[in-house]
Amino acid sequence: MKRTIPETVKRLCRKYDAADPFAIARQMDIGVIFEPLGTVRGYYSHFNRRKLIHINSDLDGDQQLLVCAHELGHSVLHPNANTPFFKAHTLFSVSRMETEANRFMIYLTVSDDELMEYAEFPMSHLANIYDVPMDLIRWRYEQMAPLNGKEHRL
Repeated sequence: MKRTIPETVKRLCRKYDAADPFAIARQMDIGVIFEPLGTVRGYYSHFNRRKLIHINSDLDGDQQLLVCAHELGHSVLHPNANTPFFKAHTLFSVSRMETEANRFMIYLTVSDDELMEYAEFPMSHLANIYDVPMDLIRWRYEQMAPLNGKEHRL
C-alpha cells in the first residue's frame, strides 16, 4: 500500500530525527549545491546513483529552505524522474509530480502546532507569510486533525 505524503514526511522525520530538509538531505547522502540559476529556483537530479538538490544561490534563506524541501520531496517521491528532461523533450505532464513535491514541502516545513498558532489568520495571510500558493495552505490545514471548533478563514 502506497503511503500518503503526510505519512511519508512523518516517517522521514522520525527516521532522521529532524524536520529540517537540509539535515534530512545530508543524512540521506543527497548533495545540496547552491549555484546561480537565473529564474530557476531549484531542481533535483540524479546521475550514477548520486542524488543532488540544486538551489538558486540568489534566493534568501527562507526561500532556499522551501526549495530544498520541495526538491527533497522529488528525491523521495519521484527518485528516478528527470523532470527537466520531461519538460523539455516529452509531452509528459509533470504537474502531478510538482503538486506532490509542493505538498511534501509544505507538510515538512509547516507544523500542525504552527498552523494552530495562526488559525485565526486568513489563509491568504499565511500564504503571504510562507510565500506559497494559498491552495497549499488550504491543503495543509486539511491534513490536520480538526481545529477544536475553530474555523480558518480565507
